[in-house]
Amino acid sequence: MPLKRDVFRPPLSAETMHLLQTLPRLYFNPLIFGLDNVDPSQPHLFVGNHTIYGVMDAPLYAVALYRETGVFPRGLGDRFHFKIPVWRRFLEKFGVVEGTPENCARLMKAGDDILVYPGGGREVCRRKGEIHNLIWKERYGFARLAIKYGYPILPIASLGPDYAYSIFLDGGDVVKSRPGRLLSKIPGLLDLVREGEAIPPLARGLGLSVLPRPERFYCYFGRPIDTAPYKGCEDDPIVLEEVRETAAGAINEMMASLKKYRQSDPEVGLVRRILNKF
Repeated sequence: MPLKRDVFRPPLSAETMHLLQTLPRLYFNPLIFGLDNVDPSQPHLFVGNHTIYGVMDAPLYAVALYRETGVFPRGLGDRFHFKIPVWRRFLEKFGVVEGTPENCARLMKAGDDILVYPGGGREVCRRKGEIHNLIWKERYGFARLAIKYGYPILPIASLGPDYAYSIFLDGGDVVKSRPGRLLSKIPGLLDLVREGEAIPPLARGLGLSVLPRPERFYCYFGRPIDTAPYKGCEDDPIVLEEVRETAAGAINEMMASLKKYRQSDPEVGLVRRILNKF
């Protein structure tokens, strides 16, 4: 379906990207619900939960969204990504910008669809016992800008990647370890890794390998949350809390629904179930 608005288009067609994703798509066999909740005629602020490492599921859902609706949201990326020259250029080609309020406002003024993960790098660098948890802290920026520019918030729930790995060493463990305590004495190092929150976990996947288990991925595009009733209230902390919690509540509710579906998913074969035990 062609885009109905003159917004960002990626350098590759939806069909080409779909073809390039053949192997991961077959491996994870993603199931996506709720694409009919996306209205291509108006912009949305897509708000989702990040999963471990943050790179396995999002590309699959973004291409499926683009292929089915013609919408390709521009991602707001953690500033860390933009310190890596080659990786930065790749992200920028596909519309990703550094996740600052100024950049988000610029995209909203242009009428772009936008994808943001309020949990940011902390959700990507999750720790043991945090499977599919939202870790949003006190972040309200997405709610403030959505209200200011009249953007509906479309919540997205992603389930599966966190089951594909078992964490045996996380950022908290590293900081508390003897080598970590010694390294923390290096000026500026703890600030660089954000007190351990930017340290990716060490995890095993299939067997003792780094290959993720072939867990099926699930994604749910929820119903848009209208921000029009809050117009002019973008600086009201009570309103920001309400909008943020409405989005978080929608994601958690969809996650619960996906977990229930996953338990008895008829399309998960015996081989996949056996491999996921390792």
